[in-house]
Amino acid sequence: AARLNLTCSGVPEEYGGPGLGTLDNVIIIEELGWGCVGIASAIALNNIAILPVLLAGTEEQKREYLSRLTDQENPRLCAFALTEPEAGSDAASLKTRATREGDHYVINGNKCFITNGGVADFYTVFATVDPSRKHAGITAFLVEADTPGFSVGKIEHKMGMRASQTAELIFTDMKVPAENVLREEGQGFYVAMETLDISRPGVGALGVGLARAAFEEALSYAKQRVQFGKPIIRQQAVAFMLADMASKIEYARLLCYKAAWMIDQGMNAIKESSMAKYVGTDVAMEVCTDAVQIHGGYGYMKDYLVEKFFRDAKILQIVEGTNQIQRLVLSTQLMMG
Repeated sequence: AARLNLTCSGVPEEYGGPGLGTLDNVIIIEELGWGCVGIASAIALNNIAILPVLLAGTEEQKREYLSRLTDQENPRLCAFALTEPEAGSDAASLKTRATREGDHYVINGNKCFITNGGVADFYTVFATVDPSRKHAGITAFLVEADTPGFSVGKIEHKMGMRASQTAELIFTDMKVPAENVLREEGQGFYVAMETLDISRPGVGALGVGLARAAFEEALSYAKQRVQFGKPIIRQQAVAFMLADMASKIEYARLLCYKAAWMIDQGMNAIKESSMAKYVGTDVAMEVCTDAVQIHGGYGYMKDYLVEKFFRDAKILQIVEGTNQIQRLVLSTQLMMG
């Protein structure tokens, strides 16, 4: 993947990357998701985790950290560390604390459900300098994996997406140089939200790729499985399920592509990004559920791929902001506009 520049596809050419746009990356993620959601998320998360550096990093930070990701012979991974046990959807309530001491910050706290946690070379870590300030106190830091006081906790044992490592991160009196702050103190919440607005169409596209794979398996099975003297695809109940699955995949893909295109054009795409994320991943869950149904009892067995697809689909409705949060974001935008 590194030799194909997939792990750094969003890095601009001036920093050694291919400089692909959001739409390019969405198309790549869809194809990777068709192959394996777990592997795709490990690769795609790299491009999500570098967004804070691209959006808010200084020239020095960009050259230092982005160059690590473009080394094809010694490829590195990075991670986006925002979620905490008590701050998932409510990111402004995170408890990880950063205290300024001279030319550095001391960080204490922990993160959970971090993709690439424990295998990343560096992390974008979000911590608050003052919990009473809520979102206005949150600050983003670039943290090296070998920083004293940093450790990896529990490696999660997951229902699906098992080819991607998800871990707890622990910070104990971890000292981070003040020069590792992204943008400036108190701007971390905005850096995180800007990152998510750009990354959400990719999560939707991951769902589209997964839905495609499940649909193809279901279609092939329906043509081969004979009941009542004919392939089950000739039963209207099954044929209509497949028709609906195909249609859902098409409209979810177009929505993801539109949101990504708008981002590349510099347009405000907050509404479209939220739509793309929740529609793409809801469609993945619906199509994978129907694929299992079409396989009948065999769909519940590990001998058939649709069982894996079903398990992989569920997490997509939760990561990068739950689909309920996406509807909240969208409805808020509608009220404002």
